[in-house]
Amino acid sequence: MPKLTIDGREIEVAPGTTIIQAAEVLGIEIPRFCYHERLTIAGNCRMCLVEVEKAPKLVASCSMPVGEGMVVKTATPNVLKARRGVMELMLINHPLDCPICDQGGECDLQDQAVAFGRDRGRFAEAKHAVRQKDFGPLIKAEMTRCIHCTRCIRFSTEVAGVPQLGGIGRGEHMEIDTYVTKALESELSGNLIDLCPVGALTNKPYAFKARPWELKKTESIDALDALGSHIRIDARGAEVMRILPSNCDDLNEEWLGDKSRFSCDGLARQRLDQPYIRENGKLRPASWDEALALAASKLKGARPDQVAAIAGDLACAESMAALKDLLDGLGSPHRDCRQDGARLDPAVRAGYLFNATIAGIEQADALLLVGTNPRKEAPVLNARIRKRWLKGKFPVAAIGPKADLTYRVDHLGTSAALLDAIAKGTHPFAATLKAAQKPMLILGMGALRRQDGAQIQAAARGLAEACGLVKEGWNGFSVLHTAAARVGGLDLGFVPGAGGKDIHGILDGATKGEMAVVYLLGADEIDMSRLGKAFVIYQGHHGDAGAHRADLILPGAAYTEKNATYVNTEGRAQRTTLAVFPPGQAREDWKILRALSDALGKPLPYDSLSQVRARLAAINPVFGQPGKRVGAAWGAFGSPGAVADAALATAIDNYYMTDPIGRASPTMAVSVETFLAGAKPRTGTHG
Repeated sequence: MPKLTIDGREIEVAPGTTIIQAAEVLGIEIPRFCYHERLTIAGNCRMCLVEVEKAPKLVASCSMPVGEGMVVKTATPNVLKARRGVMELMLINHPLDCPICDQGGECDLQDQAVAFGRDRGRFAEAKHAVRQKDFGPLIKAEMTRCIHCTRCIRFSTEVAGVPQLGGIGRGEHMEIDTYVTKALESELSGNLIDLCPVGALTNKPYAFKARPWELKKTESIDALDALGSHIRIDARGAEVMRILPSNCDDLNEEWLGDKSRFSCDGLARQRLDQPYIRENGKLRPASWDEALALAASKLKGARPDQVAAIAGDLACAESMAALKDLLDGLGSPHRDCRQDGARLDPAVRAGYLFNATIAGIEQADALLLVGTNPRKEAPVLNARIRKRWLKGKFPVAAIGPKADLTYRVDHLGTSAALLDAIAKGTHPFAATLKAAQKPMLILGMGALRRQDGAQIQAAARGLAEACGLVKEGWNGFSVLHTAAARVGGLDLGFVPGAGGKDIHGILDGATKGEMAVVYLLGADEIDMSRLGKAFVIYQGHHGDAGAHRADLILPGAAYTEKNATYVNTEGRAQRTTLAVFPPGQAREDWKILRALSDALGKPLPYDSLSQVRARLAAINPVFGQPGKRVGAAWGAFGSPGAVADAALATAIDNYYMTDPIGRASPTMAVSVETFLAGAKPRTGTHG
């Protein structure tokens, strides 16, 4: 490995490392605009110039690989003079928009201008202006501010896989624009805002709302898909103003899907901020004492086998554990966390985890997608698949509807029966999987939600075992969930107890009048018309489908308003952090259930968050290791049997409206109008 000296400090780095990367290892900061560690090297801005001994001129440190014995100086008079010259050229055409620019206060150009800018300019020519551009409802483009770093072009082409941006013209007349005038059609477009080092691309819904120094910043976890991306919640007072990604190499790197980023304006709309009781067909406000007393009387007045509970996609582990304990105390075995009707076998943990892990995608050398569209179900995970595909020697095949996944896919067909053909070795792709060192299968909810979902799960297990997906040091069998609450619910055993009914049985029973009380813990995606005449208690945070059907509403907290635990699709327990308090009389969900247990005269054995979390760890040790990905032993799961020769569907058609927060968001509504042209919000029709 080559050794070099930077500013008098010696370092040894891997071959191919650039000077700027070596300097970062030493903690030496070299200014840059166009360079980004997750994008290809452009060498446009020349801000990172350094002096290399024996070199005839200054060198761009972002594009120069290190060499043995190289001596680099990053702060000589010549280097500083060059940087001041580059900054002067950068500012020739840059408008004086800082007082009205949303990037103000967190702008790379501002920061470097403080360090290397002059106190006056030497150019008298008029500044160059660029016509207004429309990049859609999410990205506000002020391209007069653009410094042509091309980060946005490289991201959209390389990471997002949607090459709609490019450079038009040359020299001073170059402009960044879409090749065909249209909105940026990518589920990752919001990341352009983070990448832009100036105020050329900013957050359109957030425009002119707040300054960075006014915001309280809280590190947390995203709960709008099952990836568990690390995020930062920026709030002012009681309102969440914006959500940004935080770096986590194991999960989301530093990217975030548009739904998770932009739907935050839905957190303040259609909120349930006090209890409601339905009388004469209409909801009226009520006090907590009255609401809890009514809930307790209904639960006491029903036989245990007439009480059921369904947990929604955004339910936290603490609330599901409390509700499970409450039902156990009542003697009811009817409960389910699979509100989408997925026929997942909860008996073996490896059967419902993304066993290969998100980061493990980069080690795989073959991939089969079954009943999933990762671009819609987990855009950041899809970007990781594309990242691996770009490295080459990574055949990808799919069983299910054809879709543009931003990388080349061999579409094998739509029939789930193809799984048996591949497992038996009669399909050509079986040879590809068997020849791979680390083959991988991603099984989606589009396959598992079917009537024969349990048989498909068993068939996928058979394929994994027959084609070498499970071996020493590698498990390529991976289930991609669409709900943040799903794995946590399965880990807690929020599934039917002995003799209990699952989601299908609960809905069938309610339709037939066999259910007296149905408790919906944030469950909004089920077919509410099938609840029949059951007394419905809805505990949630938005006035969505569940609240419209409810006879009693108990207002809960959204994921930004509570300290809660979620387990992501790969089995990693993670915790959100309270960024703002719930509105009005709304309370954290486990506290509501604890108060209800008191009203029932069967108090739950915990009074604090730490005690609830101790209970979680007692149910499953996974919850006692937050932040750590806990694997699972392989075993038999699913129900052996014939798989129907019917076309597979995908779980999500409308990416922007999969939950109550998205459906309440004006930004998501405009996105649907812009990108989906007539698409409808997802509603549950299973059971």
